[in-house]
Amino acid sequence: MIWQELILAVRHRLSRVKTEDVMRDLRILAAHVSQVDASRMTLHMHDEVTEKQREHFKLLVNRRMSNMPISKIIQKRLFWGREFEVDLNVLDPRGDTETLIAACLKLGPQDKVLDLGTGSGAIGLTLAAEWPLADVMCTDISDEALDVARLNMKSFDVADGVRLLRSDWFGAVEGRFDLIVSNPPYIALEEWGGLDFEVRGFDPRMALTDEADGLSCYRVIVAQAGAYLEKDGHLMVEIGHTQGCDVQDLYAAAGFTQITCLPDLAGRDRVVSGVWAF
Repeated sequence: MIWQELILAVRHRLSRVKTEDVMRDLRILAAHVSQVDASRMTLHMHDEVTEKQREHFKLLVNRRMSNMPISKIIQKRLFWGREFEVDLNVLDPRGDTETLIAACLKLGPQDKVLDLGTGSGAIGLTLAAEWPLADVMCTDISDEALDVARLNMKSFDVADGVRLLRSDWFGAVEGRFDLIVSNPPYIALEEWGGLDFEVRGFDPRMALTDEADGLSCYRVIVAQAGAYLEKDGHLMVEIGHTQGCDVQDLYAAAGFTQITCLPDLAGRDRVVSGVWAF
């Protein structure tokens, strides 16, 4: 049996899965099994499928039938042009977070960067790759998340400029930084049940919700950030699209200046930025 025949034979099994394109999902899984780039799988559709490949593919299809996201199945997610390792211990990096990356890059290269709650390292490691001379500290409270970030750090060859640190926000952090960034848990507990199952079922809960009103992590980060920022340093955080006013108020109360709220590509509030002028 060739790949084209196998894919057509199993596509009905994903009929109940929430997806934009069943055939695309199956081609990605087939490419992963075949160890070829997904963009080139169409060139391999007439390749013979070995028995080992067939069993592996069947296992992955079964996982997709349980609504496991493709990225969690193949343990890869594209972000800012780089392929990040991901697993069940880290939040999948998403396009919304690229708004934060774009805002940071507009500042120009920063010497010292702190990424709080790094997860897979999507934010901190991207900035380290874009700013090769920067010293970047990436923190997370989860050892398992830091293990994933370490894999990505080595993959992107940025280890010389990056330090990984286990820390509960600023708990173990020392020194001052030109830029502090974070994408903290901002889903309110009352919103939890409304999340897509692919999100709440396969991303770590602690990376999604603060188990409260969605603002508690911002209260900690914004209130403490000034003690870790150089004069005229920036604090930039990703937010939920309804949180712009509340987070800006926290910035103002903490003494930040030049406070702005930036939209994502859909025009929704997504990033709050402020300058520490003291």
